[in-house]
Amino acid sequence: MQIFVKTGTSKALEYEACGLRWLAQACDDGGADIATIVEQTDQSLSTHKVIESGASKDNAEAFGRSLARTHASGAQFFGQAPPAYRHTAGFMGRAPLSLHLQADYTAGDSWGQWYAVERLEPYLRSSYDRGHFPEAYMDTLSRTIEAIESRKFDAPQPTLIPSDKVARLHGDLWSGNVLWGTEGAVLIDPAAHGGHAESDLAQLTVFGAPYVERIYAAYNEVSALAPGWRERIPLHQLHILLVHVYLFGGSYARQTLQAARSLI
Repeated sequence: MQIFVKTGTSKALEYEACGLRWLAQACDDGGADIATIVEQTDQSLSTHKVIESGASKDNAEAFGRSLARTHASGAQFFGQAPPAYRHTAGFMGRAPLSLHLQADYTAGDSWGQWYAVERLEPYLRSSYDRGHFPEAYMDTLSRTIEAIESRKFDAPQPTLIPSDKVARLHGDLWSGNVLWGTEGAVLIDPAAHGGHAESDLAQLTVFGAPYVERIYAAYNEVSALAPGWRERIPLHQLHILLVHVYLFGGSYARQTLQAARSLI
């Protein structure tokens, strides 16, 4: 057995470990495979190393079905931290991520308000202050976030998720965090929290996950997505795009603007 060892700050490693364990709770009910923790210290997190063999159509479909069940394992409210994590700030890469320990935004509340206020506005403001967005972009980006906050784009969760819950998200599901091992997809490096299932699905396309249409189709068979979900992909990509602008600068600014323009 080969081991992968990750180092970092104690708080970031704690958040990742709590997220891995929370997501892994769904495995017994058919949820997606999650990297297995071997050892956790204040300085490092050790997991079983995934021996990659590449994606196939079949294991992409299997991943779509299992991801639907991970989401359906549920969270109690938007922004919920993994239950064992007792801090109101997590991490998405090196970016801070707002979390909640109690139900400030429940399943019956506006997803759009939570998403705009906690997943979009902070990164837009900080990125603009750092000079990553030109002034000419700000009107479109600000108007888009206002429309999101007004509930214009709110939509139901997929059908497998109970009506009194929200999705249990990986939270940073770009293609590099889906490793294709000999037995299928294994998820690593989560920014786990409660949110909308469409967000994980949309993140898969930001950097081109393989066989993504197979993933989507299999997911939809298990847990039907609400009408218009394809048109909402740019909506749910805005968070990860804004985080990339925040972390890496203006090279992602135009892609973020294009996603916003497609909505309004």
